[in-house]
Amino acid sequence: MTESSEWLIYRGAGEPHDGMSRLPPPPPWRDFSGRDAERDVDGDGTRDRRLGAHRHLAELHRPGAEELEMINAALYLRRPLLVTGSPGAGKSTLAHSVAYELGLGEVLRWSIVSRTALQDGLYHYDAIARLQDVQIAAQGGYGAAAGSPGAVEAIGSYIRLGPLGTALLPSDTPRVLLIDELDKSDIDLPNDLLNVLEEGEFEIPELQRIADRLPDGEAEVLTADGAKVRVRDGRVRCRAFPFVVLTSNGERDFPAPLMRRCIHLELGRPDHNRLATFVRAHLGDEAARAGDDLIARFLERSRSELLAADQLLNAIHLTAAAAPPSRERLADLLIQRLDRSR
Repeated sequence: MTESSEWLIYRGAGEPHDGMSRLPPPPPWRDFSGRDAERDVDGDGTRDRRLGAHRHLAELHRPGAEELEMINAALYLRRPLLVTGSPGAGKSTLAHSVAYELGLGEVLRWSIVSRTALQDGLYHYDAIARLQDVQIAAQGGYGAAAGSPGAVEAIGSYIRLGPLGTALLPSDTPRVLLIDELDKSDIDLPNDLLNVLEEGEFEIPELQRIADRLPDGEAEVLTADGAKVRVRDGRVRCRAFPFVVLTSNGERDFPAPLMRRCIHLELGRPDHNRLATFVRAHLGDEAARAGDDLIARFLERSRSELLAADQLLNAIHLTAAAAPPSRERLADLLIQRLDRSR
């Protein structure tokens, strides 16, 4: 094997070998080995693996003067903070930094995709599972039969609050809610959010219909982070308005009614220090020092190309772990512009 190919695991030579034994540990954000031992409420194995990096980023985050002022404006006015900026500008880090410094607990995250609806953020009622359980109980002669007091009380077992619904639970101190990449939503979601963000409350009709048959009108439901809480009269109403951070990559404009209800902060391109902090939080001090030249190269290219900080992490991790012969060429292959015309 030549020196230039020593880092290759798959060689494309059609000859079986034990190269997998040489594969180094994965990047921290792609390590699935501890999934069974983790408390993974998101169901995709990413929550706890990312939590440490987010906490480290929060510790290292040093906002600029304008960012600091707008964050505090949102805190004082109890208004959502709409943060726009390019990928890697530190939009989501801001939410974790506020939660960490002010002791507001773990950040609730609601990641938006094109199919996301307001209901996804508020709560989910699993009517099919409830119906199946009632049918099984009736056939087997055990448990609470349909229509009995026990069956009515058990309805809460089939309701789980979403991130937004959990953030609106009554508490003396606010939760931090990150509504990530709102610009990926369909056209209706920003408008659908208006009333909930303005009023700080929402209703669960499935509980309201049976409130008079529940003890004290209360039902126990699950939260987005796995806790159990009691909801009275089918209504969730906050006491302390959550610190809501809505992020956008600037791919679309939002309706004026939403903009009017938010404090708007636009983050510029990340500088060398912020990117180095980002790398340090995920890969450690040594990787940040070793990747200093790639950070500078990334910044230079980002002046004319749309790039994402995740690409920089990939490049620094791989060139450090594999030590390929053409480091800069491989980094350029991994950091490809995202605005390339088709």
